[in-house]
Amino acid sequence: MKQIEVGLGERSYPIMIAAGLLADVGVDLKQRSIADRYVIIADQYVADLYSRQLLDSLAAAGISAELLTFPRGEASKNLTVINDLARALARLGVDRKACLIALGGGVTGDITGFLAAIYMRGIKFVQIPTTLLAQVDSSVGGKTGVDIPEGKNLIGSFYQPQSVYIDTTLLDSLPKVELLNGMAEVIKYGIIYDADFFRFLADNRREVLNLEQKVLAEMIATCCRIKAEVVSLDEKEADLRRILNFGHTIGHAVEAASDFRLAHGMAVAIGMVAAADIAAEQQMLRRDEALQIYALIKKYGLPVSVPPDLDRRRIKGYLKTDKKTVGGKVFFVLPTQIGLVEITYDVPEKLIDLVLK
Repeated sequence: MKQIEVGLGERSYPIMIAAGLLADVGVDLKQRSIADRYVIIADQYVADLYSRQLLDSLAAAGISAELLTFPRGEASKNLTVINDLARALARLGVDRKACLIALGGGVTGDITGFLAAIYMRGIKFVQIPTTLLAQVDSSVGGKTGVDIPEGKNLIGSFYQPQSVYIDTTLLDSLPKVELLNGMAEVIKYGIIYDADFFRFLADNRREVLNLEQKVLAEMIATCCRIKAEVVSLDEKEADLRRILNFGHTIGHAVEAASDFRLAHGMAVAIGMVAAADIAAEQQMLRRDEALQIYALIKKYGLPVSVPPDLDRRRIKGYLKTDKKTVGGKVFFVLPTQIGLVEITYDVPEKLIDLVLK
């Protein structure tokens, strides 16, 4: 088993990565005495796949738990679902000594983390991410939140889990489109932080897409190490952590303009190519490196341009309301070379128009 520590003083927590780890969650929770009571939060689809296995793991360790579900999909990331789940917890008599278990992808992690942050002014929670996107990104770092019509994740908080359990075998049941959705965030880490990892992804594409467990474990651990290091240095995105938004400035706007029909990772892939193009146009990044970024994203079967049917004016409207807007200016994370990026507010509107075309 691989274990990575997110170093945040008294709020530090481990990320555990292993094949078959879901069966051992109960034993670990019992040993660590995190809570007196547990409630699993999952969408109905994931609950049907994995809740029985998790409940059995908890029961074998002498832990009783309840299960609460909600409708699958990004559309559930709203305050109505939070209200429904909070009322269900209250009806169950869940108190401050309880712990929530987020079993699912990024939507479930965001909903569960935000619910834990606000229920009774804060109760504990743990993450069991079941998608690649959640395993390498959203389950680590404590970002939680929900969407409102004006934008994605505009209501939320920084609230760290007690632990993260990553079972690599759960990806075996993941539809290929969801695997690719996660690969966008994986590729991001190579571009922003680690050129060797970028080359690893180029060299091991076949093994990754074939879900070879050894390669998967190494890939996921590298992503988690990078994110843990960044979060440990800048938990609340005051400075360094903003580099994790590479590809997200335009990506979030494209995702919202599609009414979330375009999956998050697909939108981020488009945003990363756009950011590389902007950097090359501004002579911050060599054109051949921009082409390498384009080529790797395309090699993994991810989109590299904004769908022609999306309204460009609507995309630009979402750019202005995104969380990455400060004082009316949108910040961009732009690569200066593969493995290194910088943050800038100095992107002319004509360049944004150019890459949106």
